[in-house]
Amino acid sequence: MKWLAGLALALTVFSVHAASKDVILPGDAKCTKCHDETESYPVLSMGKTRHGVMVDGRLPTCTGCHGNSETHTNKPEGVKIRPLPEFPYGKRTADDVGGHNQVCADCHKGGKFMDWNGSIHAARDVPCTSCHQLHVAKDKVRDKRTQAEVCFTCHKEQRVLFNKPSHHPVPEGKVACSDCHASHGSAGPKLMTRDSIANTCFTCHMEKRGPFVRKHEPAEDCTICHNPHGAATDNLLKVRSPMLCQQCHEPSSHRGNFPSFAAGASTGGLNITQARGCLNCHTNIHGTNNPANAGNERTFRR
Repeated sequence: MKWLAGLALALTVFSVHAASKDVILPGDAKCTKCHDETESYPVLSMGKTRHGVMVDGRLPTCTGCHGNSETHTNKPEGVKIRPLPEFPYGKRTADDVGGHNQVCADCHKGGKFMDWNGSIHAARDVPCTSCHQLHVAKDKVRDKRTQAEVCFTCHKEQRVLFNKPSHHPVPEGKVACSDCHASHGSAGPKLMTRDSIANTCFTCHMEKRGPFVRKHEPAEDCTICHNPHGAATDNLLKVRSPMLCQQCHEPSSHRGNFPSFAAGASTGGLNITQARGCLNCHTNIHGTNNPANAGNERTFRR
């Protein structure tokens, strides 16, 4: 029995010695001596992420993000429950969203993060960890197929719109919210990835860019006519034609007539508002290369 006790002691010493070595990041033995792969929270999954590359000297250590957390590492005497790390769980830091985000901003700055401080997410104290999961092998917000579910946690109206018949293929995983929106901040409106809404749309819809001899104004905002998240009408239109067109075009000539099944005198005996309405004649409504003319007959036609 003595040899069994000696073997158990040797295995214990070997286990402690092995655990004292760094596993993922330099200096992480302080944490990995307790946190191992048997835990329900996947701490060691950090090694499967970009934050867990030992050869990259730019990466922070465990304490670089969570603080020294001495009371968490060495539980004080008389304390039943081990105190949590300083960041993001400490008593002084639990509600300090700015402090949490600053830990990330110490490394993630410049480039696509340069507009973070002026973004709506920063203004509303959205913590980085509400969107990103750092210790898991797969961050949902970085996957095009699961990213929308993370965004829908707050943007519930957009979830409803994407369930309408006409929508961008975000639920299908072909388009992601980040294809249009820069969640970390942008110089454009609505966190657009480009400087304007139209330029963001032109990233995919290049045939609408032109240049055209005659362009449909206002050309800088596609959302005047389209709801990019989803609509009950075809082509993401907010309202069906011709009602959509009549919201801007003044009541003169045939442009202001209400749609009906009776031919009006101003239409020359033709009811142009039936079926697709204005699109019966004006097929190239985004722009055309037809020259201008006094009678305006060629406006946005082929």
